[in-house]
Order: sequence, then structure tokens, then C-alpha cells
Amino acid sequence: MQKTLALFLSSCVVSAIAGTSALAGANITVDAGTGEIVSQQDAFQRWYPASLTKLMTTYVAFRMIQSGQVTLDTPITMTANSVKEPPSRSGYKAGSELTLDNALKIMLVRSANDVAMAIGETLGGSEDKFAGLMNAEARRIGMTGTHFVNPNGLHADDHYTTARDLAVLTLHLRREFPQYASYFDIEAINYGTKKSQTNYNALIGRFQGADGMKTGFVCPSGYNLIGSATRNGRTVIAVVLGERTINSRVTKAADLLGKAFEQKGTGQTLDALEPYGPASRDVAVNMRSEVCSKQAAGSDNWDGKDAEGHLVQGSAYLTRMNHPPKAEDIALLPAKLNSVGIEMSRIPVPKPRPDRASLTDASNALKAVN
Repeated sequence: MQKTLALFLSSCVVSAIAGTSALAGANITVDAGTGEIVSQQDAFQRWYPASLTKLMTTYVAFRMIQSGQVTLDTPITMTANSVKEPPSRSGYKAGSELTLDNALKIMLVRSANDVAMAIGETLGGSEDKFAGLMNAEARRIGMTGTHFVNPNGLHADDHYTTARDLAVLTLHLRREFPQYASYFDIEAINYGTKKSQTNYNALIGRFQGADGMKTGFVCPSGYNLIGSATRNGRTVIAVVLGERTINSRVTKAADLLGKAFEQKGTGQTLDALEPYGPASRDVAVNMRSEVCSKQAAGSDNWDGKDAEGHLVQGSAYLTRMNHPPKAEDIALLPAKLNSVGIEMSRIPVPKPRPDRASLTDASNALKAVN
């Protein structure tokens, strides 16, 4: 008994060390209609959101449309700063313009960091000012454990959130802006290339009723996914943080969603959930050593696809997509409307995203897409 207790206390100490990844990935599943929690694990543990950040970028844009400050036709300009963002990125040249409508589609489907930055700089005036808007909205809707420093989620130590807070954001997106639901379940985008680019969210078209929301990855965050699905009028969302592979994140999300549809909520609502967990929860978990180190590169970091490129179903709730992904057409604004007269060009295939803090990890990150 004493030996068991000692081992337990030892593990707690390890978990409390700043920057460790001793905790298992955090997650929470919520009934979107009632706000009832179906399941949760370490929902208040601080985590790096990676490209899940782009949901807040989208929320700020929707709020600005609602207030009449911008429209879906507002031109988004690719700035000299935005085009320097690391992959995933669109590859548009500085000075190129596209509508906010198309910019949101590229950002949400292919997680383009340069486009996300361009949205932030265009709508906010600068990266810092837009981050201020993001944090103001986070406080307003009750995201108590979140702080943003950029609109795309590239890593910064002071850019963090929790599974609970991301569930709050997702519910606000769905409840306040149902008219924009179609942005989150686009199967692919097409910009004139021979092959359309599919949504990084592998639930879309493979999980019954899947209708959102977003994926994310940087080395410190691990593989993140917020999934949503609607069946018989009931919508459930699942936030999954810190998985170690692309395949495990979609498997985990599918299992959480599938099981949630088979049971009722716990009766406890997201709004009433009080913070819990050790004091160490206020230090963000860092997954770098487990997903981007040389040791991790030699371990099971399989991308979840077979030799033909099809997703291998790791969950009983997933099926193979039974049709070619339906693609939305994307294009730049015509040259005559472009502020610098750049001709209309095509968006190149986005490359897998390394971590901003250490681009030397790119060789490992090449196995991962958002």
C-alpha cells in the first residue's frame, strides 16, 4: 500500500512540473442543445490550441459582420507580414486580395496560417489589435482559462486555452451564427488544380451527421480536434486535445461523439461546471517531446491512411467516405479590383505545418497535417 501511494504521489509531482506532458490528453463532450456535459477529462487543464484558435478568429469575424463593420464581400489583403507565416499556408503573394467569404473557407478547410493572419490584420488593423479583440470576446463569453496572441494558433507560450473554454466557444459559434453553419462542414476546396484539397477534419463525410468544426497541430499541442455532429435534431460537440497522431485524434473524437449519441447528458451543464484538477493545471502541457522529437519520429506516428491514401477506420463509428469530396470553388478577387493589380492566381497545395518556435522540427512535422 505504501509503495502504491508513493508511486501515485510521484506521478502527481511529475504532472506538476512546468512544461511536462505527463497528463493524458484533455477532452469534453457536450450536448449543444441543452449544454449538458456527456463526458469530460481534465477539462480545465491548460493546453495549446494550435489551429483551433481559428475558430475564435472566425467568431470575431462573424461578430464584426453582425455589427455591420464588415461583410462577407469585404476584401482581405495578403500583407507582407502574413505571407511570411509558416505552413500550412495558401502561398498567395503580398498584395493579393480575396473576399472574407473565401478567406474563411480556406482558413477553416485547409487551416492556412497566412490567410488567418491576413484576416486578423485586415479586420483588426494589426496582429496585436486583433488578438485584443479575440481576448475581449473570450472574456465576454466566459472563456476563463484562455489567452490569445495571434489569429492562427502558431505556437507562443502565452497562447493557451482549455477543453472547457473551447466547448464554450464552439457552442457560441453554433448558437449565435446558425446561418454560417455551412462553413464548418465543407468537404474540400477547389482552386483550379487537378485535385481538390480535402478538409483536414477527417470526421466530415466519415462520421454519420458530422458537421464541424476544426483541427489543430503544433508540436507543443499535439493533435487537436473539435468535432460536431447532428442526428435526429440533436447536436453533440467533442473537444479532443493532445493526441499523439492524426489517426488517434479522429478516432478519439469519433468514439466520444458516437457514445454520446447513445446516452444522455450527466445533468451537469457546461455553464455550471466549476474548475477542478490540481494547481498544475494552470501550466500548459507541452507535447513536443512526444510528437516531434527524434524518438517520437521513430515511434508510431502513422498518419492513419492505407497505401491508397484512404483513412483507415480506427473507430467503429467511422466509415469510409462513399463519394468524392464535394469541393467549394475558391479564387482571388479579379485583378481589376486588386489594390496592386496582381493577376488572379491559384492557391498552391498547402504544405504540412511545422512549429513556429522551432522550424528544425519540420522533418518530423512533415508527417502531420492540420
